[in-house]
Amino acid sequence: MFRREAKPAPDAPAEPALRNDDTLAMKAVHAFASKAGGLGKESAQLAGAIDDLAAMAERQAADFQRVVARVESMVAANRAITQATQGSAAAVDHARTAVGKVADGVGGVVDTLREVAGAAHNITQIALQTRLVAFNASVEAKRAGEAGRGFSVVADAVKDLAAKVEESSKLIMSTVTQLDTRIEALSAEIRADAGKPSAFQKALQNIEAGVQSVSTAAEQNLAECAAVSRDVSQLSGEVDHTSRSLRAASTRTQGFLQLSESLIETTAECGVQTEDTPYINAARDVAAKITAQMEEAVASGRLSMAQLFDDKYQPVAGTNPQQVTTAFTGFTDDILPAHQEPMLQLSDKVVFCAAVDRNGYLPTHNRKFSQPQGSDPVWNTANCRNRRIFNDRTGLAAARNTRPFLLQTYRRDMGGGNFVLMKDLSVPIVIQGKHWGAIRLAYKF
Repeated sequence: MFRREAKPAPDAPAEPALRNDDTLAMKAVHAFASKAGGLGKESAQLAGAIDDLAAMAERQAADFQRVVARVESMVAANRAITQATQGSAAAVDHARTAVGKVADGVGGVVDTLREVAGAAHNITQIALQTRLVAFNASVEAKRAGEAGRGFSVVADAVKDLAAKVEESSKLIMSTVTQLDTRIEALSAEIRADAGKPSAFQKALQNIEAGVQSVSTAAEQNLAECAAVSRDVSQLSGEVDHTSRSLRAASTRTQGFLQLSESLIETTAECGVQTEDTPYINAARDVAAKITAQMEEAVASGRLSMAQLFDDKYQPVAGTNPQQVTTAFTGFTDDILPAHQEPMLQLSDKVVFCAAVDRNGYLPTHNRKFSQPQGSDPVWNTANCRNRRIFNDRTGLAAARNTRPFLLQTYRRDMGGGNFVLMKDLSVPIVIQGKHWGAIRLAYKF
């Protein structure tokens, strides 16, 4: 309590002046308490807003990192296209050169075929002469009578062979003539001047033009993607810097929030009646009753200390958000509603009253927040809050506090992007000298 030195006038008693000073001091304390409460509210709002911005900036930073990766992939793909089109252009040029060589080769084939035709013609002439000689020899052998019979047989065989050779040679000459005509035409087409390109040359030109178009587009895309990549990388760095700055600001704001909470607690600890006093007294009272009933259960053997302090949380299958149970969940379902439900009638500002263990596990909530889970996780988040672990800053601080009471200000996440600005009052629960957890009483400003 603040007090000023009183200097009463000689004709006035000192006691009324002291009482007047006490009244002024109390007014100052009450004003201080009111300002501290307002500061806590503003601090909680500011901290929540900065947390939201920091979380959004972190998401944006992650998104930009993914964008950078994709743009870099596009750059790599366009670079590969450019390299491939350069290779295609070289292949087209090689094909053009090869066509020229084919033209020369076709001309050589024509010359060779003509040489073959000439040789076949010579063979035909030789065969004709051989057939005439064989015919004459056959005639002479027949004139020789019996003595020339053997020679006559040979002469006939040579005559027949010459006839067959002549026939084959004529066939070769005919075939060569046809090939000569066809190949000559092909050679003429391939050797056509640039003003009258062949269909193949036109196809090569079209391919070359298409390849060049693709190459130009790929190079343009490469340049644009590289520019975008630089811009996005720079923007990503700026977003990442903003994210770090906001996270640092969030840390500083949390410190400021804790200071404002300490101011609220200090005024309450001084015994000054504030708007929080009824809630503090009620929370202390219910914490004492829960403590007594838990200790009685242990003493009677209803459950052991090991069961009461069990922290092997067993997931409940098919729950979203995840719910868990422990060895003491059934016990708290039996005893806690009788203590927690009446606290909801303390004021229309009260939102919930629930006991949590030292890890933030809330086994048994108020009935209105203990609905069976459905298929919608957003609805579950708001209405099925029992058997869950709340290990956020506020939840863990409340669960692990060992001071007579802890008063915090925070934004409660109700799911679906909805938040409620609240005060969280917690009083520790200690069983046989061992800290079990706390009773949490949350109410609106």
